Amino acid sequence: MRSDVVVIGAGQAGLSAAYGLRKAGLDFVVLDAEEGPGGAWRHRWPTLRVDDAHRIHDLPGLGFHPSDPTRPAAQVVPEYFADYEREFGIDVLRPVRVSVVRDAAPELVVESDAGEWTTRALINATGTWTRPFRPRYPGDTTFRGRQLHTVEYRGPAEFAGKRVVVVGGGTSAVQLLIEIAGVAAATRWVTRRPPLFHDGPFGDEAGRAAVALVEERVRAGLPPLSVVGVTGLGRTPAVIAAQEAGILDRHPMFERITPDGVTWADGTTFAADVILWATGWRAALGHLTPLGLRGPGGGIAMDGTRVRADPRIHLVGYGPSASTIGANRAGRAAAHEITRLLRAKTPAVA
Repeated sequence: MRSDVVVIGAGQAGLSAAYGLRKAGLDFVVLDAEEGPGGAWRHRWPTLRVDDAHRIHDLPGLGFHPSDPTRPAAQVVPEYFADYEREFGIDVLRPVRVSVVRDAAPELVVESDAGEWTTRALINATGTWTRPFRPRYPGDTTFRGRQLHTVEYRGPAEFAGKRVVVVGGGTSAVQLLIEIAGVAAATRWVTRRPPLFHDGPFGDEAGRAAVALVEERVRAGLPPLSVVGVTGLGRTPAVIAAQEAGILDRHPMFERITPDGVTWADGTTFAADVILWATGWRAALGHLTPLGLRGPGGGIAMDGTRVRADPRIHLVGYGPSASTIGANRAGRAAAHEITRLLRAKTPAVA
């Protein structure tokens, strides 16, 4: 099968890119590994409501206006994505799992469990949800309790009466800690760095500033920081109440994990039944390994969404566009640049 452009992933960034390609009139195909629309939102924990989610942005051309913001985000956002695909005639092939992308200059070959595509350009929008990150700590294999990552969280009920350590300084860690504290016997919040809280709404200007910080790193070929990680934590009414109740009493990272809990360098201990790692994700780019895109800094050097070493390849949902703050802009930018690239390579018809 052949296509001018292959888009891998149909989350926020992938759909934004597809919108731009459709407007440009290019021949493209969207491949998505999920069973239905919604991207990573399909897997968010059931207790995450739309009005609790970290700022869900409109997709280009169709506003997000849920009639009931108290419904689970894992239901509402996939419905919105499905409406979007129908509205703009974006035919997503799913479930299609891409195994590898190879260079067959001047084209690229995309191999999947649904067949093989030859393409002139690639927009990769696979995000991070399939690559949860959990750091290793001394003694972690000796712990007799349960360890899980945010990706496995399904609600607070399973933590009733348990002593729980929540590790991580991001929005997810705070949201889950607040939920769990309502039913747990005891909780302990630990982070590598002191959390930074901000008052008031997180506006577009602050969002752009956060994206810029991450963009500096990827331009230098360094592994990206999380956009959400540099935005800080909003002091919402729920957060203020949790601070006043002592739930968000942050502790530095423990030194090691013991069979029955965790311990700090000063000898302080906390007996735990569960360790919840809310420690984020890494970019899901394993299928691009044969292309040799990573540089000596460990990351992929980028100019905007374009891989600096290969103008045929654009990454959206990577680095500065790894959240809804930057995904829409990145998708449209990638579509625009690829359109210009392919038209420049197409001979004029006399």
